[in-house]
Amino acid sequence: MNYISDILYWISTGLLVPVIVLLIFFFGRSLLLIGSFFGQYLSIRRTASLLDRELDALTPATVATLADRLPEKNPSPVVVCLKRLLAARDNAPLRQRLLADFEIGADRDLATSKTLAKMGPMLGLMGTLIPMGPALVGLSTGDIASMAYNMQVAFATTVVGLFSAAIGFITQQVKRRWYLHDMANLEYVADLLNAKTDA
Repeated sequence: MNYISDILYWISTGLLVPVIVLLIFFFGRSLLLIGSFFGQYLSIRRTASLLDRELDALTPATVATLADRLPEKNPSPVVVCLKRLLAARDNAPLRQRLLADFEIGADRDLATSKTLAKMGPMLGLMGTLIPMGPALVGLSTGDIASMAYNMQVAFATTVVGLFSAAIGFITQQVKRRWYLHDMANLEYVADLLNAKTDA
């Protein structure tokens, strides 16, 4: 039994370095995510009011001219998809495919936030529990310095894991709202194109 316990202890201790490396990677990735999120927010602010104003006044008769009123050089995914949707006004299956591609692209963009939100707490918990074993051993042998170091590692990994998870969770919630709004606008334009075709 002691032999099996020693094996488990060696395995868990050996996982500490990979866990710390992954936490550092996730921390850096969360900082990059904050930057890209801010850039995406500015882009959405620029286009949201324009799109809402144009779509509010849109009818099946004027939907064909919407492409002329959209910004020319706008890399926003919803604007790009709108232009492709309007170009496929006579091809209903292609319009469905474009909507599905936009949804897949939105899910791909949310993948990083989802990963951080789920993996951050897992790795933080692993990074907390693994050093607790050596810390307890240090406490039992009177090695306070070893115990203090291991406790410091345990608390640091918890904080980094929770920080990464918080960034992932917040960006995921906000981005999901953005994409739901964009998807509703795209489906509205697709419905108007369908109505124009039927007429």
